[in-house]
Amino acid sequence: MASQRPGFPVRLTPTASAATRGRMPSVPVKPLVPTTPSMASDAVRARMVQRLAAQGIADARVLRAMGTVERHLFVDSALVNQAYEDTSLPIGLGQTISKPNVVARMIELLLGAPALAHKPVDRLGRVLEIGTGCGYQAAVLSHVAAEVYSIERLRGLHERARVNLRPFRLATVHLMLGDGMVGYAKGAPYAGIIAAAGGEAVPEAWVAQLAVGGRIVAPTHSASGGQALVVIDKTARGLERRILEAVHFVPLKSGIA
Repeated sequence: MASQRPGFPVRLTPTASAATRGRMPSVPVKPLVPTTPSMASDAVRARMVQRLAAQGIADARVLRAMGTVERHLFVDSALVNQAYEDTSLPIGLGQTISKPNVVARMIELLLGAPALAHKPVDRLGRVLEIGTGCGYQAAVLSHVAAEVYSIERLRGLHERARVNLRPFRLATVHLMLGDGMVGYAKGAPYAGIIAAAGGEAVPEAWVAQLAVGGRIVAPTHSASGGQALVVIDKTARGLERRILEAVHFVPLKSGIA
């Protein structure tokens, strides 16, 4: 278990050598976008939530979380006016912040695990996020999970997420720099695992770190050559797998860069 002291705890997994670190690409860490009355108003986020509901997001916990987290604080100042549109936006190093609908859809699926069907709870237990990015989804997850472990392989984005999230003082969110393909065994078992990058298949390490009754929601390669969301439930009888709608995520890669 990670420390629960006030502030924003950070866990670092083993990284590359000092000689290699000097050549690693980075993302400029910018101050948080100044809050303007138009972007910070409840009405702006309320309209986004209304669109999400119209698109089929029905879980009140998810809608409440999406309406609480200020997405414009996680994008570059030049993109602030697009922050609440249903679009993905670049965050540097070839990565993107996912569309609000995709974030809400995947978190809603995570909250629909069979273990919760007869005993719905306000919050999941411990969740592992693969691909921290700019930190936005981790912030949303903090409203629906008791604890969030989020791992990012790109040093520049890991640092950007730390800067973005620090003012929120989310003591239940833990950021790690490391290889997401191997998960994070120290925090296991997880009630849910959610991935923001898609590979050929769901890594066995994720399945091993998932608690019985837990659920994985991740994009994987589909038979058509694209990507599709996959939901894997770990039951006492074994694994149950469902392939859902087509999606488009950045590739899942190993190592630290």
